[in-house]
Amino acid sequence: MTCKGICVRYKAQKPVGTGRYASGQRRCQICEIFIKWEGLWCPCCGYRLRTKPRNLKYKAKLRARVEADSMEAAAATEIESEVQVPVKAKSKAKTTKSKAVTKPKEKTPCKYCEKLFVYPDKHEKNCKRNPEVTTSQKSESIAIKA
Repeated sequence: MTCKGICVRYKAQKPVGTGRYASGQRRCQICEIFIKWEGLWCPCCGYRLRTKPRNLKYKAKLRARVEADSMEAAAATEIESEVQVPVKAKSKAKTTKSKAVTKPKEKTPCKYCEKLFVYPDKHEKNCKRNPEVTTSQKSESIAIKA
């Protein structure tokens, strides 16, 4: 793996006010150059590009920069949502008036175990205390074991 000179076409100028990695530039260790390239591998030598700094000081700077950018983006989305909230509030007010209030369904006890259920008939079919269910389970278990 050696530099073939292709990377010179993608050579990146140093950005003013931000770091190289923060602006999206990547570094090739073989070609010893910062390039503007979207892939993970160098277009020239095929070596893996570095996307983050190795120095602890510059790592901290990059982290701070990324956090600041994400805070700005979050603030921008909040401002946009605040502008749209009054329109949504009006439509919600109309829909809440038209909706009928539903009452919770009453629970009735099971015939066999007397636990409360909304749909006791479904439970009674599988209830452990139901004599029909226990006999059918015993016959199935015998057939499976044999």
